[in-house]
Formats: sequence, structure tokens, C-alpha cells
Amino acid sequence: METKVEKIPANKHIALVAHDGKKDALKAWCLAHKNTLERHTLSATGTTGNVIEQATGLNVNKLLSGPMGGDQQLGAKIAEHQIHMLVFFWDPLASQPHDPDVKALLRLAAVWNIPVACNEATADMLLHSSLMSTEFSRALPDYDKYLATRLNT
Repeated sequence: METKVEKIPANKHIALVAHDGKKDALKAWCLAHKNTLERHTLSATGTTGNVIEQATGLNVNKLLSGPMGGDQQLGAKIAEHQIHMLVFFWDPLASQPHDPDVKALLRLAAVWNIPVACNEATADMLLHSSLMSTEFSRALPDYDKYLATRLNT
């Protein structure tokens, strides 16, 4: 599939997700980076969003809980180019009943070429990147061109 270039704005829309065993770690990370996060738009799966909002006072757009469809809601927002970065503290040592949803969310983040952090170290690196506060370009699939070629064959 051909690609096109799209800008990610300086004000990022950041998705926040954490498995139950990692919610405290994400809460602590958000508290440590509250001053930076408050300059961006935040969305989260329901339970995670509530934990972050209560602990930090940050404004978080809360979707459904992950297993109830929140992971899929975030995936749709990624596919619609509404999410610019995903911070997903997943627990690699615990099985998840909604593992297919988790894999679909991570797959969509890769397809649409958005930065993804799955642990504190990577999340720190992304947040401290000079690109965090500036507009930058990314390559992504040119789905409109793909459709046009399929309709003409």
C-alpha cells in the first residue's frame, strides 16, 4: 500500500491504558509528568481514566473499560487519526481475558504509525523527546488511494 504524509500536531492527543497490575505504575507516571500531560489532550479506557483523573486532577476523556470495549474505542480513534500517541502499560506476566482486543489496539497503532510506549522507560523517552512539543510528520497508509485503485479494477 502506498503511503502519505500527515502531521502530528504539537498538542498531542494521548491515549492512556493500563492493565490492572500496571494501573499504579501508570498513575505514578502520570503524577510525575502531570505538568507535561496537562498541555495535551488525554483519553483513557474507563477504569484507568478514573484512576488517573482522581490521582492527578488531569482532565481525562474516559471511554469504556478495556474489556467492555474501551480498547476497541481507542483503536477506532487511532484509525480515525484522532489519537497521536499511545501509552499502554500492559502486564506481560498476566493473562488477559480481552487479549485479542489488546493485540488489535497495538496492531492499529503500528498500522497508523503512532508512537507507542508499553513501559515507563519508553514513555519517559517519548515525553522528553523534542518532538513532544512540536508538530512532526509521519508516513501512514494512503487508504483513499488504495480504495480508488480497487474501485477502478
